[in-house]
Parts: sequence; structure tokens; C-alpha cells
Amino acid sequence: MQLNDKIAIVTGASGGIGKSFSKLLIEKGATVYGLARRSEKLEEIRDMFGNRFRPVVMDVTDPDAIDNWVNETFSREHQPDILVNNAGVASFGNVDELSIDAWHQMMETNVDGVFYLTRQIVPLMKRNPEVCHIINISSVAGLLGNPKISAYNATKFAIRGLSEALFKELRYDGIKVSCMFPGSIATDFFDNANAGGTHPNMMHPDDVGKTLIHLLETPDNFLINEVTMRPLNPKPPEERD
Repeated sequence: MQLNDKIAIVTGASGGIGKSFSKLLIEKGATVYGLARRSEKLEEIRDMFGNRFRPVVMDVTDPDAIDNWVNETFSREHQPDILVNNAGVASFGNVDELSIDAWHQMMETNVDGVFYLTRQIVPLMKRNPEVCHIINISSVAGLLGNPKISAYNATKFAIRGLSEALFKELRYDGIKVSCMFPGSIATDFFDNANAGGTHPNMMHPDDVGKTLIHLLETPDNFLINEVTMRPLNPKPPEERD
């Protein structure tokens, strides 16, 4: 796909890798609808990236708000080419200590939100004469279960299964589906999840973003449906064997 003049939707666009995805897509000439709940952050990003970034204040767990926005924004003459389902939350802890509210927040954001938006965008992509691409952001936690992240594991395993099913369901409609499984990235995700914060050996958001751009720019009849990325040395610099 040539990204110049393409229309992309990126959820979780107000920070972290969502912000990097938006920046790199805009640098390639795409227009990005950046969805997030934090309006002030979205406005800051538009000031940084310019008018090709279209801020959309949206809670992806609200299906009615998503439906209304999609119906008001897109038409046969204005169709999305790219959907990046990136929004996600995490709360880490032992299963017997995890609150029901935390469980539901992860399920509703990380799984339900992907479904709510994807189900509205797929019919538009089916009508698009060009090849389109959906990229779902899972995690290495969608490949391996580990203590204290069982609920987060469950959501990211779900995204892997959803992505594989959609890849097989939509390929003959000219819609690519890829799932990315990043390891630790230096964003505020780890602070928000009470997971110990970041350190210099984590991956940089722009490097993950460049991988997303590579997936999008592959030839139309070439699909990378899964890609895993990790820091070579994941330990904090101060740790020594």
C-alpha cells in the first residue's frame, strides 16, 4: 500500500505507540483520525502534527458513540483504508487480588472496543476498491501466560484469536489483517499498570511504529499476518547476572 493520501484510524492515539503510529503515518502523507478519551492530549498532538491529524474524543467501550461517529464521518466518497486497533489498558496483580472492575475495564477496552469499531469499519472497507488493512495490537502477553497478568493475558490472547479469524474471513474481500505482539515499550503503560515503570532497555515507540509502517507498505498481495518484537536485552541496565 502506498500511504500517501490514505485515511487511517488509530485508537489510543493520545500517547505511547498510538502517538508514534499517528506521527509516522502523517509523515507518509496519510490523514489520521486519532481516537482517545483525553481531549487535551489530542489537541496537543494536532498542534504538533498539523491538520492531517483529526482528533476524535472517543471511548471505544461505547458502541453507540462509535456507531454514530462512523456514520457521520465516512461515506462511499470518504472511506477508511487503515484501522489500527491500539487502545488498551492493564492492571496487574494476582487473580485473587484483582478487582471485578479492573477485569471488566480490561475486557471492555482491550476486546470489546476492538470488536465495536471493527464491525463498523469492515463494511466500509469491503466497498473500498483498494486493498485495506486492519492491524490489531496485541502483546507478547497474547502468546505466553505469566503470573500476575492473567486478566491481561486473557484479553491479548483474545485479540490473537480474533485477528487470525478475521484474516481468514476478510482476505478475499481485499482486507489484510495483521496482529502485532510487542514486548516491553518505553511508554507510560507500565506506570499506569503499576508494573514498575520504564527503563532504557525497553523498545522505543517509534521503532515499533516503523514496523507497523512496514506491514502497511507491503505489496497488495503480500500479507504478514503476525509479527512479534522484543528488546534484545529486556533487563534494566542496573541489573547484572
